[in-house]
Amino acid sequence: MISSETINDYLARLAARQPTPGGGAAAALHAAQGAALVAMVARYTTGEKYAAHAGLVERITNDADQYRLEALGLADADETAFQGVIDSYKLPAGTDELKVARKAAIDAALVEAAQTPAQLIKLSGSIVDLATELFEVANMNVISDVAAAADAARAAATTARVNIDINVVAIKDQAIRAELAGRTDGLEDKVVLAADSLVKRVRERILA
Repeated sequence: MISSETINDYLARLAARQPTPGGGAAAALHAAQGAALVAMVARYTTGEKYAAHAGLVERITNDADQYRLEALGLADADETAFQGVIDSYKLPAGTDELKVARKAAIDAALVEAAQTPAQLIKLSGSIVDLATELFEVANMNVISDVAAAADAARAAATTARVNIDINVVAIKDQAIRAELAGRTDGLEDKVVLAADSLVKRVRERILA
């Protein structure tokens, strides 16, 4: 599992000629890094100087730690879901009945595989929101890491979007395809706008 292996082992598997892990897992790790950066900045925003914001910073720290764990869980979930897609394509199709069953299994697996990136986009938005809250009170010595967190979360969202797209277009049942597209189209737009805005604000503060 990605959440329990070394970075080197994960990257070796990512670089190998094998279907998993892939872009979906990489997207989830972007989000995990974004959440970890938020937590790090929050932990530097403590002590007497920041006492007035102690409650806010503690909540942000706890939420960021939780988001990091959720993102790692989604990395593992994505790998599992995509393996389900691979397995469905291997089902027998020697008769008309088997072909119908195989098609249904593939569509179901593709829908399932689209759920993880959809969850990841929402989680990425939560990470950007958390980073935006922290920006207002953050220790200036590590303020650039707030922007780094936003950039990581944006990368997670946009990569997840592409993974949803490739699953949607592969679905043969047009009704299922349309329903899934309706639930997921545009999910990443808000994340991208919020991340861009936050990065701009961080740079302005640094250069002021």
